[in-house]
Amino acid sequence: MGITGASGVIYGIRLAEELNNCGSQLTMIVSDAAKTVIEAEVPRGLERLTKVGTILSEHDLDAVVSSGSVKFDASIVCPCSMKSLSAIASGFAYNLICRNVDVAIKEHRKVVLVIRETPLSAIHLENMIKLARLGVTIMPACPGFYHKPGSIDELINHLVGKVMDSVGIETTLYRRWGD
Repeated sequence: MGITGASGVIYGIRLAEELNNCGSQLTMIVSDAAKTVIEAEVPRGLERLTKVGTILSEHDLDAVVSSGSVKFDASIVCPCSMKSLSAIASGFAYNLICRNVDVAIKEHRKVVLVIRETPLSAIHLENMIKLARLGVTIMPACPGFYHKPGSIDELINHLVGKVMDSVGIETTLYRRWGD
């Protein structure tokens, strides 16, 4: 799982915690920009991440998760900056997050990019459609409201639950339509 420097790092932190809670073996890659955003948006956010697993640097290009011979089920980038989206769409594996997703795409593994930007330019949309055509799940960080959230935590849990659903991990983080 990668966390990039887009706003909305709480989604990635909560997702890491929930994946850990359900017993998933998790490798986290946190970009330098993400560390800056975490510091600004989520006090003690890095401390929360270190409690759920090992954090790799984006510069660890020789890490195990950069190899196609290593088995992993899915690669999730949450949140995914437009810089990372662009690099992934271009096959520019300049850091470990982009390399891991590049490997996942070439090995036909599940990839979910939780994009966080607004408004979107035609360049952003073209990069998303290019990746969607390759089977990548593009999930904008847009929580639903049909479950009548009563708190920001419920909004965050809704999106995190949708990400977990998309990689096939059972969750009860949010109330589904009709429940």
